[in-house]
Amino acid sequence: MTGWSIRTYVFCDELLWAARLNLLWIAFTLLGGVILGIGPATVAAYAVARRHAMGESFHTRREFAAVYRREFARGSLLVLPLVAAGVILAADYLYFTATEAAALRLTTYTALVALVVVAAHLLPMYVHYDLRPLACLPRASLFALAHPAGSVLLLFCLMSVTVAAASFPVLALTLAVGGWIQLNTWLCLRFFAENEARLSSKGNR
Repeated sequence: MTGWSIRTYVFCDELLWAARLNLLWIAFTLLGGVILGIGPATVAAYAVARRHAMGESFHTRREFAAVYRREFARGSLLVLPLVAAGVILAADYLYFTATEAAALRLTTYTALVALVVVAAHLLPMYVHYDLRPLACLPRASLFALAHPAGSVLLLFCLMSVTVAAASFPVLALTLAVGGWIQLNTWLCLRFFAENEARLSSKGNR
């Protein structure tokens, strides 16, 4: 196979993986009645995405179900507050936009962006390190502030996925969530590795 053929094969294989991850996330979220399912389903999706990004071989559905059961309570504790805060901020932003309250709209928008950035670091961090849910929030917040370039890149990638899903609704059902989770995890694993290498080099001086 030529180099171009190999890249095409890898790209298609990643798309199929993202679609499978997307389907599992939807199915297990619905299994928990959405509210109780979205937390453990999201954590399970990030956990298997991490293993996939690290090149591990495993049974995807079986591993997803195992993490879902194991993280049912902690996953809800981690994800539901983020979802609730996001819904409240989004509703406030729409309200302030309708009432033309520019200052409040800008404040709410800034808070929503900050929440997205922290969540984009927090979820990969939770599945990568042995941390309690409540311990992840301050660590993820500090990491996001200390690595602004990575935070901007994550925002750009999320905006790209969102625009693509809005432009092609079929993507929202088949690829959007799974694709974002896999991309988010892949990028954050590299951010974490770079940070650990930098800290290690400073410690050896």
